[in-house]
Amino acid sequence: MSAFFVHETAVVDDGCIIGEGTKIWHFCHLMSNAMIGENCNIGQNCVISPHVKLGNQVKIQNNVSVYTGVICEDDVFLGPSMVFTNVINPRSAVNRRGSYETTLVKKGATIGANATIVCGTTLGEYSFVGAGTVVTKNVPAYALVVGNPSRQIGWMSEYGQRLNFNEEGFAICDESKEKYQLINNNVKKV
Repeated sequence: MSAFFVHETAVVDDGCIIGEGTKIWHFCHLMSNAMIGENCNIGQNCVISPHVKLGNQVKIQNNVSVYTGVICEDDVFLGPSMVFTNVINPRSAVNRRGSYETTLVKKGATIGANATIVCGTTLGEYSFVGAGTVVTKNVPAYALVVGNPSRQIGWMSEYGQRLNFNEEGFAICDESKEKYQLINNNVKKV
């Protein structure tokens, strides 16, 4: 018995590392040298390109392609049909395989359905990218961004709840009751 699950319609190329408890669903393709952590869930019709690194407990919804150059740390959520790019200036007739840019999605970040993440950006810990957003620059930790191009409209807790900071710079997550502090436009859990 395998330590992970791969649906019979999925294709897993030689050289992939797949962590215990991970589930790979219908019509997925994991390409050579992809590294998938433990307890991940990869929804149907996803492609994981060579050398992609996914941490533990990453959840990828249906119809997502994770291209070479993307690194997702632990507890990342990738919403349905969201898009990563890996070349800033693609042309069909020009081979730019050697110029893939790195995109880093840090621990606990959420990317909503149909969002686009332009390569070379970093999404901070527990940041939250709203559905349909186009990210063209780095997103701070705990930031909530929406729109095209993305703009920050607030802050989110680690539980995915909107944070409302008082005059002293403190907020409490409605769900977890954890306390957060805003100092110099940076949020930290206290």
